[in-house]
Amino acid sequence: MEFSLQQDASQLDTASSVILPLADLTGGISTLTTDSLKAADNLLSGAISHAIASGDLSSKFKSSQLFLNAGPGPDRILVIGTGTPEQLSGRKYRQLVQAAWSQISSNPGHSVLNQLTTADTKSLDLNSKVRLSVEALVQACYRFDQFKTNNKNIVPIPNMVLLAQTSSQAQLDQSTATAQAMDLCRDLGNLPGNVCTPSFLAEQGHKLAAGSDKVITQVLEEAEMESLGMHSLLSVGKGSAEPSKLIVINYQGGEEGTQPHVLVGKGITFDSGGISIKPGAAMDEMKYDMCGAASVMGAMQAIINMGLKANVVAIVASAENMPSSTASKPGDIYTTMSGKTVEVLNTDAEGRLVLCDALTYAERFNPKTVVDVATLTGACIMALGHHTSAVLSNDDQFAKGLMKAGNQAFDSVWQLPMGEEYQEQLDSNFADLGNIGGRAAGTITAACFLSRFTESYTWAHLDIAGTAWVSGAKKGATGRCVPLLVQHLVNQV
Repeated sequence: MEFSLQQDASQLDTASSVILPLADLTGGISTLTTDSLKAADNLLSGAISHAIASGDLSSKFKSSQLFLNAGPGPDRILVIGTGTPEQLSGRKYRQLVQAAWSQISSNPGHSVLNQLTTADTKSLDLNSKVRLSVEALVQACYRFDQFKTNNKNIVPIPNMVLLAQTSSQAQLDQSTATAQAMDLCRDLGNLPGNVCTPSFLAEQGHKLAAGSDKVITQVLEEAEMESLGMHSLLSVGKGSAEPSKLIVINYQGGEEGTQPHVLVGKGITFDSGGISIKPGAAMDEMKYDMCGAASVMGAMQAIINMGLKANVVAIVASAENMPSSTASKPGDIYTTMSGKTVEVLNTDAEGRLVLCDALTYAERFNPKTVVDVATLTGACIMALGHHTSAVLSNDDQFAKGLMKAGNQAFDSVWQLPMGEEYQEQLDSNFADLGNIGGRAAGTITAACFLSRFTESYTWAHLDIAGTAWVSGAKKGATGRCVPLLVQHLVNQV
C-alpha cells in the first residue's frame, strides 16, 4: 500500500473512496460537526444527516454506514463513529482504522482519502494518528498464503491518502518503512522451519545488503565460530543437520568512526527443546522462536530504507535445536567465547546459549548501546501476558529510554528488576554458571545470565515471548517489536 498526505479536508473528489470520522462531542448526540461531513452530506443530497436522524448511523465507536455516490465526487463515502475524545486511545484508534478498512476493502477503488487523522482524541497527536493509521492498514492488508495452492484471498490495494499537514511527512516516511519491516518480520516468523533455516536467514541478511553501499553482511560459519571459541552457541545446533550461523549486518549511515548501536537477535529457527524435549502439543509454534532475529532484521530493513543517519550493527545468532545422538545433554559444560563456562542444566534454555556468544562478539564493535531481542521465556508470558514485552538492563536510564520509545511507537515494554539476589540462582557446582536458575523469576534469571556477558557496555534485553506471535485459530507472527526498535534508533540520532 502506497501512502501520501493531503492537507485540504474539503477536497473529497481526489479519491475513489473517502473515510470520514463522526465524533461524539455533544453528549451522545451525533451531528455534522466538520466541513468534510457537511460537504459529503451535500454531495449525497442529505443522506448522512438523514441516516443520523433515523438512528441508522451514530457517533458510537465503530458505528458506520457506507454511502454510494452516483454523482460527482468520490464513489463511496464511509462515515464511522469515533466515540468520545476521552475514549479514543491508541489501541482503539488502531481498531477504528481497521474497522473502517474492513467496510471498504472489497472495492476501495484506485485511492482512498482517509480523514480519520482528524478524529477528536485527548491522547493522540497528529503524528501518532499518522503512525497508527499506516501500521494498522498495512497489518490489515497482510496475507501469508504463499503455501496455499488455491483460494488465495486477493485484496485490492489502493493508494492511501491521509489528511495531515506536510510537517507529518517525516513521520509518514518512518511509519511506512516500519510497517513494511513488520511485514518482513511477519513473513520470516510465519515461514515453516523446513524453509526458514539458519542458512535461509543468512540469505536474507545478504539481501538486506544488496544494492546499498552503506551495508555489509558477513556470515560466520561453524568453523570460524569454533576458532573464535563460540562453543556455547555451537552446542545448540549439535543435534541438527542444519549448520548454525552468526549473521552480522553492518549499516554505516552515520559519520565514520562513530560508535554504533548494536541489535542482537535470537534466531532459533526451530526449537524442539533438544534432549529436554518439549511436549508435542503446539510444538509447531516453535518455528516462531526466531522472531527476535526477525524483528532485528526488520528493524534493519526499516532504517536502511529510511537512510537513518546512524551506525547500526545487527547480529543474528541462529541455530536449530534438535534431539539426536550428537545433541548436547543436560549436565554438559561448554566454554563460551568470553571464557566463562556454562553447565547446561536444560537444553530447552538454548536461547541464552546462542545469545551469550553473540553478546561477547558485539564487544569488537565498541558499541554505544546494545539491545538483544528474544522469545526467551514462557515466564514472561506469565508475568506480562501477550500485550507488553519485558525489558531488563544494566542501566536504568537506558531501560527508561526504551520504555519511552515503546510508548512513542505504541509497542509497549515494561522494566523488570535484575538484582544480585537473582544472580545467585545461576550458581553451579561444576561451572561458572548454570543456564537456568529454577522456576522462580525465570525471565529475570534469564536476563541475569545474559548480563554476565555484557559488563563492558550499556545493554538491555527485550523478552518478546508473549508479544511476538498469536496462538490459536488466527495464529501468526505479529511483527513486534520492530516499531520499538526503529523508534529507539531514531531517538539516538
